[in-house]
Amino acid sequence: MDLAEQAVVVTGAGSGMGKATACRLARRNALVAALDIAAKPVLALAQELGGLGIECDVGSESSVRTAIQRVVAEFGPPRVLVNCAGIAAAQRISGRKGPHDLGLFQKVIRTNLVGTFNMMRLVAEEMKQLDPVGESGARGVMINTASVAAYEGQIGQAAYSASKGGVVALTLPAARELAQFGIRVVTVAPGLIGTPMLHAMPEEVQASLASQVPFPRRLGSADEFAALVEHIIDNEMLNGEVIRLDGAIRLQPE
Repeated sequence: MDLAEQAVVVTGAGSGMGKATACRLARRNALVAALDIAAKPVLALAQELGGLGIECDVGSESSVRTAIQRVVAEFGPPRVLVNCAGIAAAQRISGRKGPHDLGLFQKVIRTNLVGTFNMMRLVAEEMKQLDPVGESGARGVMINTASVAAYEGQIGQAAYSASKGGVVALTLPAARELAQFGIRVVTVAPGLIGTPMLHAMPEEVQASLASQVPFPRRLGSADEFAALVEHIIDNEMLNGEVIRLDGAIRLQPE
């Protein structure tokens, strides 16, 4: 897909995989709209990339509607949506201090799962208005972010694993429904990626985590995630699939 002068929306673009993706697609001359709940980093990124930086809470209908309206007004309907916005939380269902905080569980689901769906449903309304391109009549692609925790969640990851499992389950029905409009839906399930959150851990912890990856025996990089996103955009036979980006790791109970 030729991304030149096409609108691309990336959520969670303030750091990590979202930022790497925004930068990579900008190098394809896409019109990048970088969304994040933290305004300062995406405003700085937008200035660097010559795109849009928009403060947006993906779990809020009004916030997302406002963001999309601005994208459409300045760049036109999005040809690509990449959902990277997400939060992680660790808490046992029944711990020493009592039961899992229900508000925390709801917050994780709201951001990771509801936020992903919220972006998809509202972007789809704009994306299906685009003119089809190519012999297949493609209009766009939506790429979501899950996690290997959707399959092998660790103790304390009930909320996070449930949210990412929901993203995995959402992929195929969404792809089947949106196929009529020439819109593809693909999900990436990263393993241990060297994001700022992980790099903030002690070096010995990082080394221990990296040693669990069969090959290559290291943490993945945000740019490797972005490279896969770019390939998904270009390869239109990728649809309705969840792709693990994890170096063959299978997380063990701890």
